Amino acid sequence: MKDSKYIFITGGVISSLGKGIAAASIGSLLKNRGIDVTFLKIDPYINVDPGTLNPLQHGEVFVTDDGSETDLDLGHYERFTGITTSYKSNFTAGKIYEEVIKKERRGDYLGETVQVIPHITNHIKERIIVAAKDHEAIIVEVGGTVGDIESLPFLEAIRQLGHDLMPDQAVFIHLTLIPFIPSVEELKTKPTQHSVNKLREIGIQPDIIMCRTSCHLDNDIKKKISLFTNVATESVIEAKDVDFIYACPIQFAKEKIDEIIMKRLNIDIDHSKQDNAKAWKKLVDVYRNPQDKVKIALIGKYIEIKDSYKSLIEALHHGALANNLALEIEFISAEILDSQKDNSTIKNALKGANAMLIPGGFGERGFEGMINFISYARVNRLPFLGICLGMQMAAIEFARNVLNIHDAASTEMVNSKTTNRVIDFMEDQKKIAGLGGTMRLGKFTTTIDSDSLVHRVYGEKIIHERHRHRLELDAKYITKLAHKGLKVVGYDTKTNLPEIIELTNHPWFIGVQFHPEFKSNPLKAHPLFNDLIKMAYKQKKGELPKN
Repeated sequence: MKDSKYIFITGGVISSLGKGIAAASIGSLLKNRGIDVTFLKIDPYINVDPGTLNPLQHGEVFVTDDGSETDLDLGHYERFTGITTSYKSNFTAGKIYEEVIKKERRGDYLGETVQVIPHITNHIKERIIVAAKDHEAIIVEVGGTVGDIESLPFLEAIRQLGHDLMPDQAVFIHLTLIPFIPSVEELKTKPTQHSVNKLREIGIQPDIIMCRTSCHLDNDIKKKISLFTNVATESVIEAKDVDFIYACPIQFAKEKIDEIIMKRLNIDIDHSKQDNAKAWKKLVDVYRNPQDKVKIALIGKYIEIKDSYKSLIEALHHGALANNLALEIEFISAEILDSQKDNSTIKNALKGANAMLIPGGFGERGFEGMINFISYARVNRLPFLGICLGMQMAAIEFARNVLNIHDAASTEMVNSKTTNRVIDFMEDQKKIAGLGGTMRLGKFTTTIDSDSLVHRVYGEKIIHERHRHRLELDAKYITKLAHKGLKVVGYDTKTNLPEIIELTNHPWFIGVQFHPEFKSNPLKAHPLFNDLIKMAYKQKKGELPKN
């Protein structure tokens, strides 16, 4: 505990200000300074983890190598820094209360009245310390907004931890909003003043204030904020809106937030690494000056909120950047074709699209629509990537329309009484009570056929990818599918479960059981997304083979 440095990030005024991006950007700058940094996201909701939350309310569930279902901000942390997060990197109020209640039932607190203070707050502090262990610095992002009743135990815990630590071991950063009022053409600092006052009432004096704003903050405004919040003027940081999230590290480097943090934490600054945002500058230059653009159709179930597919959207952008291209994503609800196959509707929906992607999901809603869209991509030779559910629907589509197994379906299609369950639970899964225990989560190893398209894409025979699903392609259909051209070209190394399918006699048609988006990086695009974008651009230029 005495060796680790702690960087606490809180938010004020409104939610969704971008604490996750701010934390990830700061982590990137510190890592580029040579600091061994890790992350922790604390969420105030009562769910034990985000795995059961609706994507339309919470956004995507990010999966780590060790199989933890976590908050989507962990995806930002990994993409911006290249580090690997784990179960230690995220916990919720529900998890804390669950663990404390288990200890109480076990008799760990005999004779004591179990209370929020000290029992809940002590457990929060213990989890933070465990996450920081063996790392030079940890960035702790506290979810929610200062003033929310749900966040109070967490804020009290970090206040206590700040008190317990040495003065050069902790720094408190508060992200807040400076709104611009058009009618008077003026930036207003009062919301920030109130937010900081609320934080100080709890007992936390911020060391740095990051001001989310749509306009430039001049020095007079920074001085005013400094005066009313008791924060040094140079520690009032402009967090101006950007056109591209990967420009944030560049902006924060200009404000010298990494140096301010390092001085506060008594970490030596290596001045030879002053331009530690160099890689981001090259990336942003490609984004702002692409050679051309491509359009990808994303057929999904949760398109009403784009955060449902956060990692996927980012991975597509990584692929576009790797090919020096701008990206347009057309979000299409699979439900528009749930009732019937309508080629005119499909053509209109896909107008101008150079490739199609169908992502993962749960529940039968949109299944038939996905199958109809996949049929169009297969027949019309449109580059296609199916991920998890998208792969499963590709297998069902092929079974129905090529093998003529007209009742081919998935067990998840609850109204289906078919015996032709192309996608089903495996025998060992059927013995497990409850859905939770049937999930395959985290990193698994896949062996790829050396003569496959996917082998060319990866350039490797053994790959490691993250999973989040419960149903599998039933092995008894593999030979039938392959005989007509849909081949399984990747198998799980230990269980021999089918992991990757590809269609012969098609320029680019791939389905994967895993989620490659979780391992894509803006500075190193995942091979599947890199190649999908490359094929999409060839489709746009008319360079793909016609048959």
